[in-house]
Amino acid sequence: MNYRTLGRTGLKVAPLGLGTDNFANPLPEATAHAILDRAVAGGINLIDTSNSYSGGDSERFIGHWLHERGNRHAVVVATKVHYPVGPGPNDRGNSRRHILAACEASLRRLQTDHIDLYQLHRPSPEIPVDETLYALDMLVRDGKVRYIGTTTHPAWQIMEALMVSGQRGFARFVSEQPPYNLLDRRMENELAPLAQKYGLGLLPWGSLAAGILVGRYRDATHFPPESRAALRGGIYAERVSAAGIAAGDRFVALAEAAGIPPAQLGLLWVKEQPGITAPLYGPRTVAQLEHVLPILEMTLSDELRQACDTINPPGSAVANFHNSAPWMKMRI
Repeated sequence: MNYRTLGRTGLKVAPLGLGTDNFANPLPEATAHAILDRAVAGGINLIDTSNSYSGGDSERFIGHWLHERGNRHAVVVATKVHYPVGPGPNDRGNSRRHILAACEASLRRLQTDHIDLYQLHRPSPEIPVDETLYALDMLVRDGKVRYIGTTTHPAWQIMEALMVSGQRGFARFVSEQPPYNLLDRRMENELAPLAQKYGLGLLPWGSLAAGILVGRYRDATHFPPESRAALRGGIYAERVSAAGIAAGDRFVALAEAAGIPPAQLGLLWVKEQPGITAPLYGPRTVAQLEHVLPILEMTLSDELRQACDTINPPGSAVANFHNSAPWMKMRI
């Protein structure tokens, strides 16, 4: 296993991370634990969750598993803060008050005394960045958080935060978790160059484009009943476009011609892009996870990389995986 360094840290992570947004919605706890067991046995050590996934139940499932297995030292636990966790005006966002309270609640659910990577799930542009960074710095100094990062942030806000951290001596962001797949490559325009220049790890989500890259959808209005587009609707359904489905079909044909399963090639493509630390993958079954584990040891040929570029060229998009980012003005 060739572990990769997360940003400008000494932390090593496998080049594929486990996403857990499916835990408790729809997966029962026994299935979630089986997936966690197989992930760790297969070499994956980064487990990514959020306090907003299934109302905190994803964190609870992971906490029960950590307690039962007694293997906290073997994994890197990443979680997030931002989305509402209650009805009050201070039960959300990136204020000092909310961050400190949310971290304590996540620690309890995860049954651990520290979080390895604590991430801002979305920006709070109305809150001064120094307030947010001061709160995160307190958590690092108190030993409750080891490293801090962001999720789905614009490049300019990350750069602003890095500047303020340098000026004030605050803990520095070490990672960003952007939406990124062959169908939505917009993060290559500014975020990827920034990350490479300033030493940020990139942990992309949505790497298989919600299944579009494995041929799950036949049209943009009728969805398979087990798909997120059907189960959750809203922004999940909006990501399925006619242009994206057409590009996905071309990708499936390319993968089959190359003798590589589409799910493996989709994740491998992200994993092998410049600046990427580890794409996140959220399976619903142990078999799905088993299917993609080979990419941990695979590399992408220049020929396949160039062929993928003909489906959707660098920096462009044919499906909108930035639609949960209010700052993104471009719509697909």
